[in-house]
Amino acid sequence: MTDSRSGAARFSRRVASISMSATKYMAVLASRVPDSVSLGQGVPSFPTPPHVLEAVAAALHNEPVIGRYTLQSGMPPLRRAIAEMSRESLGVAVDPETEVGITVGAMEGLLASILTVIERGDEVILPSPTYASHIEQVLLAEGIPVFVPLRADDWGLDLEAIANAITERTRAVILCNPGNPTGTVFADADVEALCDLAQAHDLWIISDETYDFLVYDDAPPKSPACREAVRPRVITVGSFSKKYALTGWRVGWVTAAEPVMAQIMKVHDATAICAPTPSQVAALAALNGPQDCVRDMRRILAERREQCCRRLDALADHFTYVRPRGAFYIMARYRFSQKSSRQVAEQMLNEAGVITIPGGSFGPNGEGHLRLSFGGTESEIDAAFDRIEHWLQRPVSS
Repeated sequence: MTDSRSGAARFSRRVASISMSATKYMAVLASRVPDSVSLGQGVPSFPTPPHVLEAVAAALHNEPVIGRYTLQSGMPPLRRAIAEMSRESLGVAVDPETEVGITVGAMEGLLASILTVIERGDEVILPSPTYASHIEQVLLAEGIPVFVPLRADDWGLDLEAIANAITERTRAVILCNPGNPTGTVFADADVEALCDLAQAHDLWIISDETYDFLVYDDAPPKSPACREAVRPRVITVGSFSKKYALTGWRVGWVTAAEPVMAQIMKVHDATAICAPTPSQVAALAALNGPQDCVRDMRRILAERREQCCRRLDALADHFTYVRPRGAFYIMARYRFSQKSSRQVAEQMLNEAGVITIPGGSFGPNGEGHLRLSFGGTESEIDAAFDRIEHWLQRPVSS
């Protein structure tokens, strides 16, 4: 469609309000920088487990239905396996027939959930720094992101600030626990207090639990769905991408009480019909197969966390950071420049050949930081920090 007065193409207000993820933006810029090394995109270096590949290969050869749609809500055996996982790991009973949906990655599950419960003008509280795509998805739903700062000393939830941010227009809170981009693991007591606020103010909690398996020092965090009284207001979104190295397979899941799940599945049907059948086969094989791959991944990422922290400690004159307790990210505050995080990230890419993600893309409280991922190999992490050290020894304009 074009504007008859100017001849210019017209686009919807929804799409005009959102931006490309900074993670993807930096990857595009890096494609033009020869031999760049990445501390940027959140992709673990591990291959898809062999038993998953074998199960999909066998299905491709022996199951003609693998090329067809599944039920809109996903393969029944996969939904049953997710329900069993929820019961075993969280102590939460969900009905695999009516309270579990398989989505095209956690991203589609998040978007379908947000579109289901957020209307134009609704306010959504985002503890900040927050996952950048949460911001864009709220905007796409024509909601209003309300950024509430996390505690700067430990990236914990500031319950008083959240309570003060609630208005008559507040509709939901989005929680990412463990956190992307901060690597924080919220205290169970704070999650409980957030549930109390949601119950008192009739709010939705959308709980992004993509990194639930990846906690280094403590027990896995408490899910809001564990609170029986608030569970009808909780939408839980999970992913196979990081836990089983299935990022490219694009398969995730949503659990919620039947009334809201029925509505989420309407959005899912209108956008995707169903998750790819081969990917659902892969997810089922991952859940039902040996879990050594998950334990090995957690152990190796814990070692890489130590490596990344050591390298940052050696640059204490240039960076400060909060030690991550989960996920595989560090939000590092830079001391060497007054420029915006986007300018610093682009400068570091162009001059040092190192990809980082500007902290400002995760909300205003991420400004002045760079998100560093330690999902890459040990050699990639060392190569990146070697370049950063060399770069910082050169005169750098402020």
